[in-house]
Amino acid sequence: MDMPAALMPRKGRGAASNETGRFEAEKREAFDDGWGSGEAAMAERVATTLSVDATRTIIARNDSPDIGFDRSINPYRGCEHGCIYCYARPSHAYLGLSPGLDFETRIFYKPQAAALLAAELRKKGYRCRPIALGSNTDPYQPAERRLGITRAILEVLRDFRHPVTIVTKSALIQRDIDILADMATERLAIVTVSVTTLDRGLARYMEPRAATPERRLETIAALAAAGVPTGVLAAPMIPALNDSEMEEILARAYAAGARVAGYTLLRLPLELKALFKEWLESHAPDKALHVLSLVAQCHGGRIYDSVWSKRMTGTGPYAEMLAARFDRACRRLGFHARSTDPLDTARFRPPPQRGDQLALF
Repeated sequence: MDMPAALMPRKGRGAASNETGRFEAEKREAFDDGWGSGEAAMAERVATTLSVDATRTIIARNDSPDIGFDRSINPYRGCEHGCIYCYARPSHAYLGLSPGLDFETRIFYKPQAAALLAAELRKKGYRCRPIALGSNTDPYQPAERRLGITRAILEVLRDFRHPVTIVTKSALIQRDIDILADMATERLAIVTVSVTTLDRGLARYMEPRAATPERRLETIAALAAAGVPTGVLAAPMIPALNDSEMEEILARAYAAGARVAGYTLLRLPLELKALFKEWLESHAPDKALHVLSLVAQCHGGRIYDSVWSKRMTGTGPYAEMLAARFDRACRRLGFHARSTDPLDTARFRPPPQRGDQLALF
């Protein structure tokens, strides 16, 4: 059976559809009316639009017990990398937009991020703990090359001697090695590079505008060579799709210089369930049912279980086997489960500014 025109893969995009977000009163449903109108008539290429996010605060707080940080900064909302598995896609529904194509084509940026951050760090009573940069969407997505918002944030963190952790799958982070290397000498920076697959063909369809697997390994090598503590995140592991690559991803990353490793199992919250199923039926139809069956086996028979401590790694025989494989590979290669040299929060010092009272000593 032919796939409806509105669900055909878009060149350079992960999602094919643009279904209405869950909070909207009306629901869009694409169809071909035979007259070349509606969503079915969208061009094969879908352009990216950038809009200002006029946020008044920049540090987001969380108290999730299975996340290793309590504060984060996301310079962008939405992500042009277009990774079809991205757990952040449902967050676009809060903007009245679709977690599908809208998420990767309608990007919001925070031009005042650095100024807002400096103001928050100067507040009386601020307590320094590592800030996670890019916990939801990638801080080094394509727009960053022109806008430089992430670099401006790093400059503030360096000046305040504030520790930062970064997760990215972009080679663009190499641009900021000068800042990160300086911070690393004072134990103020750790970078983790996400490597999902070593198969360039699979990566092209699964994460269409992210750096190629080889470029990510090169990035690990460049960061490590500059003295920046670097880790690898083999994520997400997708049953029967890329899970067989776990050991090779870890081995290649270790050879490149990564010394800390982690992994997560595929997470499919909210609208992501339908989007990922749609992608499977388009790009891996012979594996679709098997993949989804194994995913469900890891979540008590459901496609996703949001329970803390279980959502990242799942439960059951398959999940236990994946965890055992990861642990064994890390031991064999010499990886640390977590950084053995934690970031230093005692160095935090707001830099002097005009109008400050002079110190007595």
